[in-house]
Amino acid sequence: MGRRAKNGQAPYFFAGRLGEATRLAHEASIGRENAMKKIEAVVKPYVVEDVKKALTEVGVTGMSVVEVKGFGRQKDHAELYRGSEYQVDFLPKVKLEIVIPDRMLDEVIRAVGRSAKTGKIGDGKVFVLPVEEAMRIRTGETGEDSL
Repeated sequence: MGRRAKNGQAPYFFAGRLGEATRLAHEASIGRENAMKKIEAVVKPYVVEDVKKALTEVGVTGMSVVEVKGFGRQKDHAELYRGSEYQVDFLPKVKLEIVIPDRMLDEVIRAVGRSAKTGKIGDGKVFVLPVEEAMRIRTGETGEDSL
């Protein structure tokens, strides 16, 4: 399993309530065979290659990439088009979807955080969800073997 903090708990990248939620989700899956997590990371389009490289370095073998539009605290902004100013409500982002074995959770979250962070508003978000089961359609493999 991954590194342990001095108190015996797994270390977490997130602080506060999200860190607590991640810790609880992790603890709920301990002892479950083939425990997996889905990471959904919404990032700026120009950092995708850096994030992909960082994830490959920590052992991620696949991901889905979806172009999305959205807004958060960054809200909208004005753009000039043919001499006129227009309000752009939704900003272009990229959503990465990664399913991993539970034991990789901490290092994958850290890799996304390190590689996507610019320090500016709109860097994105990382969400962690439990995955009950997965199956590779071609072979019928299930659980971690299907990843």
